[in-house]
Amino acid sequence: MTDIFAGIRNALTGTLAPLIPIAQYYFNEDGKAITPVITMCLAKAINSHLDQKSPVIVENQRKVCQILEMIHIAGLYHDDVIDKAESRRNKPSVNCIWGVKKPILAGDFVLGRTMRIMAEINNEDIAILLKTTIDHIVIGEIMQLASGKTQEERFAHYVEKTFKKTASLLAYSCQAVALLSGSDSTLQTTAFQIGRQLGMAFQLVDDVLDFSATSAQMGKSTAVDMTQGLANAPVLFAAQMFPQLNAMIDRHFQEPGDVETAFRLILRSDGLQRTKDLATQYCDEAITQLAQLSPSPYQQFLFTLTNKILNRLR
Repeated sequence: MTDIFAGIRNALTGTLAPLIPIAQYYFNEDGKAITPVITMCLAKAINSHLDQKSPVIVENQRKVCQILEMIHIAGLYHDDVIDKAESRRNKPSVNCIWGVKKPILAGDFVLGRTMRIMAEINNEDIAILLKTTIDHIVIGEIMQLASGKTQEERFAHYVEKTFKKTASLLAYSCQAVALLSGSDSTLQTTAFQIGRQLGMAFQLVDDVLDFSATSAQMGKSTAVDMTQGLANAPVLFAAQMFPQLNAMIDRHFQEPGDVETAFRLILRSDGLQRTKDLATQYCDEAITQLAQLSPSPYQQFLFTLTNKILNRLR
């Protein structure tokens, strides 16, 4: 990952001097970097499975990891401005230092530089996959602003929104590195599913930690979803036990006392446990897919990493 972050920081130079520190602010290896770690390890596991040893392919797979992390971080710049965040990764958020306009433009700049790295890979299929992630992330953000009318519609909406906004980036990146390795369509689908399952699991774990973790554990404020009017998985599960939550969900927790009342009901419900169970199910499905690859140190590391995702809940 050191080389990947160094490559990203280098890609964000060669521009106006005041822009560089803003664009590089979240690329100092303080974050979890879970998506590029998973993607690069899966690339190595698939290369081992196919006995693929081309250094050119490995370098292009590394560039895919750079692109996906840059897409992810570009979204965080915009998120922090929109959400008026105060902290990220245990330090002041970018908007607290540079205000509103400069971080927005820095996020745009980071996204623009991904296009340059994409051109270096020079593969139309890879470009389509990675551009699809940007399309999905935007759609997911729009979907987050609304929800279904019934409990069933709300949860289906949540799952689709979570895939597009969060898990699709990992899913398509995993498929991209598999494609670069020379994988057939079946193995590419396996790689996509591994990324999807782990991406979904990671978001569900974050949903639980939003209620139970300290700010130090998360690197950002906790219980923020409801304060922003959003209903995540624990809320939706809790509403099945406490129907009075449905009215609060419909009005986006905007009336005085809504957030506090909902928080207490969620802690009394089985919503947190059911979310943990669903995250475990996604991780189990990822392990089943990973087991289709030939044994290698990279496959073993991915097994370990999958367990570590769940260990965040303990």
